[in-house]
Amino acid sequence: MSGSSKSIQEEMKRLALEIEKHDRAYYELDQPVITDAEYDALFRKLQKLEEEYPDLASLHSPTKRVGGKALEQFQKSKHGVPMLSLANALNEEEWFAFDERLHRFLEAPAEKEFEYFAELKFDGLSINLTYENGLLARAATRGDGETGEDVTDNIKTIRSIPLKLKTETPPEKIEIRGEIVLPVKAFLDLNRDQSDRGEKTFANPRNAAAGSLRQLDSKITASRPLTGFFYGVGEVIGFTLPKTISQYEELLSEWGFPVGTQKRICKGAKSMLEFYREIEGIRDSLPYEIDGVVVKLNSFSEQQTAGFIARSPRGMIAFKFPPKKSITLIEDIQVQVGRTGALTPVAIVSPVNVSGVMVKRATLHNQDEIDRKDIRIGDHVVIQRAGDVIPEVVEVLKEKRRGDERRFRIPDLCPVCGATVVRGEGEAVSRCSGRNCIAKLKERIKHFVQKDALNIEGLGDKIVDQWVDEGLVKRLHDLFDLHYDDLISLEGFADKSVRKILNAIDAARSPELYRLIFGLGVRHVGEATAKLLAIRFKSILNLSQATREDLLEVDGIGDEMATSILSFFSNHEHLDELETLLSKIQPIEPKASGKAQIFEGKIFVLTGTLPNLGRSDAEKIIEDHGGKVSGSVSKKTSFVLAGAEAGSKLEKARSLGVPIIDEAGFQELLRGH
Repeated sequence: MSGSSKSIQEEMKRLALEIEKHDRAYYELDQPVITDAEYDALFRKLQKLEEEYPDLASLHSPTKRVGGKALEQFQKSKHGVPMLSLANALNEEEWFAFDERLHRFLEAPAEKEFEYFAELKFDGLSINLTYENGLLARAATRGDGETGEDVTDNIKTIRSIPLKLKTETPPEKIEIRGEIVLPVKAFLDLNRDQSDRGEKTFANPRNAAAGSLRQLDSKITASRPLTGFFYGVGEVIGFTLPKTISQYEELLSEWGFPVGTQKRICKGAKSMLEFYREIEGIRDSLPYEIDGVVVKLNSFSEQQTAGFIARSPRGMIAFKFPPKKSITLIEDIQVQVGRTGALTPVAIVSPVNVSGVMVKRATLHNQDEIDRKDIRIGDHVVIQRAGDVIPEVVEVLKEKRRGDERRFRIPDLCPVCGATVVRGEGEAVSRCSGRNCIAKLKERIKHFVQKDALNIEGLGDKIVDQWVDEGLVKRLHDLFDLHYDDLISLEGFADKSVRKILNAIDAARSPELYRLIFGLGVRHVGEATAKLLAIRFKSILNLSQATREDLLEVDGIGDEMATSILSFFSNHEHLDELETLLSKIQPIEPKASGKAQIFEGKIFVLTGTLPNLGRSDAEKIIEDHGGKVSGSVSKKTSFVLAGAEAGSKLEKARSLGVPIIDEAGFQELLRGH
């Protein structure tokens, strides 16, 4: 691979890791930390690179899957048909480009006006309801698109959702899909009540809906006025669907489901655009949060003909509204210090309501962004939130300046520990160089104990801050030296809570190796990379002694990440801390699959939907049997495993003469035929 190809692949990996991080924040934690616009920009940049360099694209790219995964508190529930997400159009030009693409895919003359079904894009939590012989059998969140969280008990508390379909001839089985939402007024009332009781408030109605539905105690869910709107369909057995989406929604209404009232059958792209503009004009008066309109080919048969790309159906699109904005005053700029020492400037603004949420802080990203936008303390600025926890400053209203505004520079010394602040060549981020910075220590520990790392239950941010401030924890390994007497005298701790958290720490003494690797906080090493490193090196000792060449042999690791790993394990303080840590915990090394390596040396490419195996199931079988899975077809490809709605990979395989097998052929290979 050339140096140019490596740098492109590195950028693709960096973007993928960034997107996966934000997917987790949005789908799992209900705590998004960047704006929708920033996320869309990251996603589009990765998509563009993958389109330009398909041979470098990874099958595990976030563009090929829906973000998030099932939380451990709930049982997992596999969807009969995967829940795909929609591609976005962010302006009129992109909407017309979508219409033109459909003309090409469906080989329709330019003058043909497709019949579109347009309705509101509710900003809530996606849900999949399974009815068997007319009775509600299961309810699951989207999860990773194939497997979600079983929230049946909580869904049953929502009165607007029928427990039994209102029909004498129900399908044998049907998956009905929609969005769980919380009305804006109910959201404001809920936050007021939470605040009065000294409990956490929610950032927006979507987060409140997600948090309410994910309550382990269904009585709490029942106490909140959730509702839903339904519009989609998944697996269907023993029933013939109507020919159009509009007829299907009429059927849903007859069966007892709430469906949106603002919807329209539009003849052609221009007619749909008129509907979009009408809805944009009334969005603030609606009782529910929406962030655009969803547009679908009204005909199910046309949708099927249009087919799918890896992540989205081609016959549907989400036409999103511009993010909501408000004007406020920057009263001050403060600096936050992160786990890697990164200094992030944050604007303290006069409280302002943005999209129903009172905003007091807005991120400024880095010094380059401050300079580019010429942001000063005392400026009137436009901020946007668009459903995000941390809003951002998007524009300075320079015409409102009075002359006493003050420029801001990130300090040369860390505001927490006083160490020198450094900025690497080619980097936008300034970092604290202090080895003993309390802020860095706190963030390192928070990262170390989080769910995807050592998963120490109950050890939240406030407790970490408290223990560090009290001097109880100065290194990661100090967590495993804590005793009852250390904690019982602390504010907020009683006998039961002390014993519970010490038990949780003890339970973390045998983590899976990849969790420990991820938890160490090596820069650029996310959860997915940690798993690859654990499989390749088998132990922390082996990883710490790996050479650059060893690291570059691992799929998904490039120069920048290898440099970061080598730097981490060449640091004597890190090695000393790790040595002590390993005297107190015993990571579990990855076990061999025990399966015959019949696919050793074979490269598979998957395309389309298999009748019985999910994509992740097929990938695991291949990898367990010694094979590799690639995201693109080349002369090196051993087999293309193709299912229904297979895409362009199938044509490329045919042109290159690569063997094409279906699921039955795959099973024969497994049996050694």
